[in-house]
Amino acid sequence: MAKNDKKPSEFERELVPENKLKSWKSFLGMYAGEHAAGTEFMIGPLFLTVGVSAFDLLAGLFLGNLMAVLSWRFITANIAVKERFTLYFKLEKISGKKLVNFYNVANGVLFCFLAGSMITVSATAVGVPTGLEMPKLTDVMPNSISWIIVVLIIGGLTTWIAAKGYGMVSQAANWMSPVIVLAFLACGVVASNQLGIQSFSDFVAVWGEGSEPFPGQIKYTFWHVFLWSWFCNAAMHIGMSDLSVFRYAMSAESGWTTAAGMYVGHYMAWIAACLLYAVYIKSPEAAAILAEGTAPPVAPGPLAYNAIGWFGIIAVILAGWTTANPTIYRSGLAFQAILPKWSISKATLLAGSVATIAGIFPAFAMKLLDFVAVYGFILAPVGAVVVFEYYFADRFGVVKNYAEKSNIAFNKSVFFAWLTSFVIFFGWSKTQGVFLSFLTLPAWLCCGILFIIFSKIYHGK
Repeated sequence: MAKNDKKPSEFERELVPENKLKSWKSFLGMYAGEHAAGTEFMIGPLFLTVGVSAFDLLAGLFLGNLMAVLSWRFITANIAVKERFTLYFKLEKISGKKLVNFYNVANGVLFCFLAGSMITVSATAVGVPTGLEMPKLTDVMPNSISWIIVVLIIGGLTTWIAAKGYGMVSQAANWMSPVIVLAFLACGVVASNQLGIQSFSDFVAVWGEGSEPFPGQIKYTFWHVFLWSWFCNAAMHIGMSDLSVFRYAMSAESGWTTAAGMYVGHYMAWIAACLLYAVYIKSPEAAAILAEGTAPPVAPGPLAYNAIGWFGIIAVILAGWTTANPTIYRSGLAFQAILPKWSISKATLLAGSVATIAGIFPAFAMKLLDFVAVYGFILAPVGAVVVFEYYFADRFGVVKNYAEKSNIAFNKSVFFAWLTSFVIFFGWSKTQGVFLSFLTLPAWLCCGILFIIFSKIYHGK
């Protein structure tokens, strides 16, 4: 078959060539920017709404983020530098075109919703100088035409950066992340002064022994914080989505750079953002809302502006961009795998459009803790297929890249392994009221083990 000599700029369906590999510095900037970003302005305050205690928050975040870094380094990055394919192309080799298209749609759409929540975060910053009414914690629909217009403008700019490819995404993160990290640190310092914190005991007293959760929220313990912080990015590490990122790494050691995101973003920034909300909770406005039995709004723009003024507004806008950019890029790769005749830029524009529409609806941002747990639970077990094939296929006599070698479009082993694990553990969560992040790892292990068992059965036939 005749091929066009011009290679795709993002190497979506081929090995990344040696001359395109990137040093650890490229990943350091991207992960620091992506994880000290828009989600942090939402997640930090949301931890305060679930009544978590000081010990549970500090210890749970420290250990949960450590497990996430180890997952990226020893699972994701290790396989990525050996295979050097995107997750979507690798799954196509294992699962077949028809089955992987179903996954790519789910993956792409869920990432769009996550990116959309970050566009919402940036919009709250623009809303401060323009006088926009901020969405409430329980809001689902947009509250004004002005809100919709602001979201459309921000979404368009974010999509334009993502459509420029991984190089532009990484470069944008390197430019913006130092500013955002400085802003989070400044927010934490200013909020601490506003709360009268002069010692570690004063700091701990902000959370104390915990409290009752806000209306509509569940109570978080150490195990909730530990497992949620480990698996909030489950789709990216044990779910193997970041194969698409680390395939550019010179070595698996680049996986350690995720610690910059986890401990600057998912530790320092979450806590700093939580302190911002603690200041707001003590205000007469928030007290009046709580007295009515409803939860005060979580709006990152006004919270940051209250602490560090216009610098806070700029930081929130940039923070939304640095999260949404790589997320839209990943989503574009998923859509491009479904539509291989499309360029990656065109697929990314589609992803950005979906994300922008999602950003109009504040529910994705206001229910971010729940949404992140759900999307990690759905997508992570599919990564187990890649991991278990890589480590156990030869030991148990399973054919690697079975769909490609047998020329099939639908690998039943993959489908039934994922479906069985999903039905068992999602059903358990719903019927028994078990926190979904408690079941992400069991579902992941179940899917991987069943994939090997079913492969032995079907491949034998």
